Amino acid sequence: MLELKDVVAAYGRTEVLHGVSLSIPTGGAASVIGHNGAGKTTLLRAAVGLLPVRSGQVLLDGEDVTRLRPHQRVRRGVGYVPQGQQSFGQMTTLENLQLVAGRDSSALDEVLDTFPALTGLLARRAGLLSGGQRQQLAIARTLLTRPRMLILDEPTEGIQPNVVAEIEQVIIDLTARGDLSVLLVEQHVGFAMRATQDYHVLASGRVVSTGTAGAAAVDSVRSVMAV
Repeated sequence: MLELKDVVAAYGRTEVLHGVSLSIPTGGAASVIGHNGAGKTTLLRAAVGLLPVRSGQVLLDGEDVTRLRPHQRVRRGVGYVPQGQQSFGQMTTLENLQLVAGRDSSALDEVLDTFPALTGLLARRAGLLSGGQRQQLAIARTLLTRPRMLILDEPTEGIQPNVVAEIEQVIIDLTARGDLSVLLVEQHVGFAMRATQDYHVLASGRVVSTGTAGAAAVDSVRSVMAV
């Protein structure tokens, strides 16, 4: 579904990604794990078109989208949830959702079924929600675009454990449908190993380890990250 081939990306003269290659199959979920400064967010920004690729390719369903703008990739089915539980704080939860859903009430009903905790918060301003609630809202808003490729940048950052568990289950349930792929960037190894099927460890802008996710892989991934 999504494939990065030998991607090199930089900020000015500072090269951050050094020939990164990875792929996420249709209906699959893969995680990119690494410490701060490893290049994880840069990789996502390159994948969604927010950062130009210096060399290499970004492929979506086999189509080269390397030079397409972000909105053009969104139209092709890419949904991106950046770090920071982003929302329009002065608008209510419902207004945040309606801004994307428009008159598509069925899509709105679907995301509220996915995140039932939001149902009781529809009249509350988004700026008054907890960090976990804002993260659920951010993911719900992206799901309203009906993406085929969902990209999440550290969705567990700064949120309470019970909401982490809910987001983990949402990722598992969404990929179980078979029509949505997920690329998850995460620092918490346990969460990444439970929520995805494959993992890629990123260090200093390079993929240094790749394998099948799961409980059995936790220790080996942590040992790679400790090097």
